[in-house]
Amino acid sequence: MHTLRALVWQRFRETLQSSKHIVVIAGAGLSAASGIPTFRGGGGMWRSLDAMSLATPEAFEENPSLVWQFYHYRRTKAAEARPNAAHEVIAKMSAPAYLKKVAPSAASFHLVTQNVDTLSRVIFPDSVFEMHGRIFDVRCTGACGHVYEDRAEPLCAALGAADAEFASYEDAGTKRIDIADKELPRCPKCGALARPGVVWFGERPYHLPEINGIVFKADMCLVVGTSSTVLPASTFAYRVQRHGGKVAVFNLDPGERDERADFVFRGPCEKVLPDIFPELAA
Repeated sequence: MHTLRALVWQRFRETLQSSKHIVVIAGAGLSAASGIPTFRGGGGMWRSLDAMSLATPEAFEENPSLVWQFYHYRRTKAAEARPNAAHEVIAKMSAPAYLKKVAPSAASFHLVTQNVDTLSRVIFPDSVFEMHGRIFDVRCTGACGHVYEDRAEPLCAALGAADAEFASYEDAGTKRIDIADKELPRCPKCGALARPGVVWFGERPYHLPEINGIVFKADMCLVVGTSSTVLPASTFAYRVQRHGGKVAVFNLDPGERDERADFVFRGPCEKVLPDIFPELAA
């Protein structure tokens, strides 16, 4: 078994060496070891609620108080998190001197991340595209549409007070706290209600023209820590294969769609990537 695994690793490394345009498509599994909840599978609940259902414009329109409490929690987790070993390996690949060690023919390298935690931005240069936005961005819902970064913790007093109310409850889902709109984050320019500056389900991701161009040119796609179920990111690997490129999947639990990849590596990203690229893990 170990011999077979070594052969697959060797074949992948050889293919990577001849790749000219490399793109990494990253998802929640990349940041899981940093303490960022994935909100899928067993981690899909928050205060006994389906966390995924809160990441929609409709949920915010219906109950901005609840959605902001959810994103207060997400902001807190992101503020506490630090890049892990998988982030470090990919970061080194983005540096030309290190990239030449594993892909001497490479002319370009880009990271496209679905994560909003900003962990990749901490250690990556401009080659990262945060297609779903950034958790610390805040956007005005009014006419001015102002978007700004605010890392204040808490973002407003009411969110901090609401969070403290749950500290003594074993099941936070048994208590509901309604924050008045006027006490929620407001736009500093026009005073309108503000919302998290991330891309929700049903909204258009950022940087799509640039990302589409990168995917079209890529001859090697590394899919790292994503279930490949959310459009349009779920189509990127297939599109690379369709024009003759290769796809390698690094995931804790690869699914049926992943089996179509040229290489599949099962396991936590923060362990598998350093194992395959020991020269980038030092």
